[in-house]
Amino acid sequence: MTEPAWLTVLTTTDSEEKAHALARGAVDARLAACAQISAPVTSVYRWQDAVETAQEWQVLFKTAAARYDELEAHLVAAHGYGTPEIIATPVVRGSDRYLAWVSAETAPDAKL
Repeated sequence: MTEPAWLTVLTTTDSEEKAHALARGAVDARLAACAQISAPVTSVYRWQDAVETAQEWQVLFKTAAARYDELEAHLVAAHGYGTPEIIATPVVRGSDRYLAWVSAETAPDAKL
């Protein structure tokens, strides 16, 4: 199986302001072509032997698969959580023009 050329990468955070900062930072650094913020969502999860419920904001990044490692490192460094959710899903198909745009916007040699 071949590696995907593009990914969507999901993270969550505990405030709208932090979601905007994560989104803008990744797009400014050209680690993602686009980031969409959805909110609020209610997350129910087990953490440190207790079931927790929290309001969070989801951020969905569109990126080239070749930029994933840099995007993950950026999110870990910029995120307020000690163990942030960072999940990548391969883009199997998409509009040729849109995916070309994602590739161009996330190219390592693109103008910052």
